[in-house]
Amino acid sequence: MNTLLYALFEALRRHRWLRMLACAFVFTSLGNGLTQVVIFGLLLSWKAPASLLTVAYLFATLPGFIGSLIGEKLCRVYSPVHLLILTELLGLTALLFPLLGIHYHSVTALLAVQSTEALLTGMSWPALTLLFKRALTTAELPAATCLENVIFASQVLLGMGLGIVLFDYLSVLTLLAIDAASFVGSLVMLSLAGSALTLTATDPVKITTPEPLHWKKLSRRQKRSLLLLPALAAVGAPAMALLPALAQHINPTNAAGLALPLLFARSLGQLCGPMMMNRDSLPRYANRNRPLLTCLSIFLLAYGLLPLFAGVQTAALGMIFVAHLASNIVFAAGTYGVLSHFETLQVSAASGKAWRWQTFSASVFTCFAATLASTLGAVQALYIVSASALIIVAAVMARYRE
Repeated sequence: MNTLLYALFEALRRHRWLRMLACAFVFTSLGNGLTQVVIFGLLLSWKAPASLLTVAYLFATLPGFIGSLIGEKLCRVYSPVHLLILTELLGLTALLFPLLGIHYHSVTALLAVQSTEALLTGMSWPALTLLFKRALTTAELPAATCLENVIFASQVLLGMGLGIVLFDYLSVLTLLAIDAASFVGSLVMLSLAGSALTLTATDPVKITTPEPLHWKKLSRRQKRSLLLLPALAAVGAPAMALLPALAQHINPTNAAGLALPLLFARSLGQLCGPMMMNRDSLPRYANRNRPLLTCLSIFLLAYGLLPLFAGVQTAALGMIFVAHLASNIVFAAGTYGVLSHFETLQVSAASGKAWRWQTFSASVFTCFAATLASTLGAVQALYIVSASALIIVAAVMARYRE
């Protein structure tokens, strides 16, 4: 067996700290997923317009730009484990926002928790990438790529999956209490991971030259690695942002009942796609255009067919699963490219830059999607924005092909 899933199992068996870290992010993903269920469930039950649902996705991504800048700077002063613990503490505190939103029936407060989570995710990304680069060998980097996908997908598979089941049976306050308990569990696991790591892996980065990465000094392969995640965001973010609005279009009488299973199918595809990859194929996907553009085209085609399955929920769920099966292969290639093509002293800056570009790309194209959704409708906005983004991505990636 030579899949990324097997590579992850091997790395988890070797490293106790990695097992603790994985448990910590499983707890965090559980909490974040429950929060998403509460936010989107309340917005849908309050009959929020399609444009507001799309803007909610924007608020869940844009602050990550600032967060990555903060995280990149803090990695030079604090150990990556301590920075991850700080983000968890702040995430626990941020649960005050949904409480205020429920009490005052405030959409602004609900969007505030989305923004806070995005900020903290941006802060944690450079620290997590640096930790993997310093504590794992080159041969184990595919395992880190797989774990990042597990973290990314577990938010919905665990948190939203549990939330979908419990949303109609437990009060929102009870769901938020479970959310808070998950953050506490994550803090415990991160502390155990820090104690299991060597000092070399947990020390702050001693950078004597604080100048940023210069685009002209990067190799073609490094430039390409920085562009993969922004390319995915350009094509994928508008479609994902429009997903709740598409649910309203497909099933106006029970949008909440359809939107949450669609989100669950999305993360199931995000998890399964990279895990089925052969670890030796990661460099090929990271360095060649044809497989990447094929995956992005499959993603867009699956979303484009979604409006045709009005009233056929099983088919709609299948389309979303296939779409994100393809898209997260691109995500795996992008994260692997940053980890493998930059040195240890550069990797936190490189991952921060890739995250910011990804956030900017997602924000720009999501703004276009939100604007068009409010005038033309969610379906037309999806076709226009994502198709245009795919054409732009193909042109840019052709410029930096191997």
